[in-house]
Amino acid sequence: MSLDTVRAFLAEKAPDIDVLVLPTSTATVELAAAGHGVAPGQIAKTLSLRVGERVFLVVARGDARLDNKKAKVVFGGKVSMLGADEVVAITGHPIGGVCPFGLATPLPIYCDVSLKAFDEVLPAAGSTHAAIRIAPVRLAAITGAEWVDVCKTTE
Repeated sequence: MSLDTVRAFLAEKAPDIDVLVLPTSTATVELAAAGHGVAPGQIAKTLSLRVGERVFLVVARGDARLDNKKAKVVFGGKVSMLGADEVVAITGHPIGGVCPFGLATPLPIYCDVSLKAFDEVLPAAGSTHAAIRIAPVRLAAITGAEWVDVCKTTE
């Protein structure tokens, strides 16, 4: 079902983009990078976060980590991760397949500037076996995301 909502979202917003479904799991950054033959940084992971009662998504490069100090300043409070059951209920996507497309609940979406290091990134597509290839700027455009600087990388 989740994969269907992503396909419906893409059919409306980006009909030229195909969902890539692999026979092996892409549920982690490492598995996704190996499956798609890219560096871990090129995987666009989606973090499900909360500040107080406000829930939102942050899409960042796969090898980046949330910088709590930066995030607190940008989002106006202490940021915490949602629990697994909450993620599934709010996004409609399984853990390992969470993405900013075809969400069960409309949420604010933010893209971390770390994504801009790549011409193309691969976010999940609503399944632990699916992803898409997309330019970071287009990812932000089709999801209505705002650019933020809330992560740190080892680069």
